Amino acid sequence: MKSSFASFSALLAILAIACSQAHSSEASSPLSDLIAGPLLDSKGKEVDKKVLEGKTVGLYFSAHWCPPCRTFTPNLVKFRDSNKKDFEVVFISSDRDSKAQLNYMKETKMKWYTLPHRSEHANALAKKFEVRGIPALIIVSKDGTTITKNGRGDVSSNPKGALKKWEKSS
Repeated sequence: MKSSFASFSALLAILAIACSQAHSSEASSPLSDLIAGPLLDSKGKEVDKKVLEGKTVGLYFSAHWCPPCRTFTPNLVKFRDSNKKDFEVVFISSDRDSKAQLNYMKETKMKWYTLPHRSEHANALAKKFEVRGIPALIIVSKDGTTITKNGRGDVSSNPKGALKKWEKSS
């Protein structure tokens, strides 16, 4: 009886380890590793990062108080909405607080995702991509590698061809 209990306990331990490894490999992807921390929808509710899987992603550094941002944002909204099957945006706000961040998203009809206001993960992305000014649009591939730091220029100069250009580069 003791040996069958020990065998059963060992089997349970092995299954627990296998399940936890399987779960962690499912939950992690290069893109979700890049965009660490919680991902929020345009209303501030947390969503699963799987919404980004299989898409080229634009990391959009912007703020309502920034005049060039308010000029570019409507163009990015149109671009994203026209390409939402293959392209998604994650907004990293430089607004004064989370209320201003969500108001900016609502006012400009940003139906995309965001990181919590001034979170350590948002700050880490700004540092990683050396964002020195806004608006900035960093484009990353489906596997999380950087395609370009000049997404704003691409969307502004070639909105019909930018996504194809990025997909070829990835």
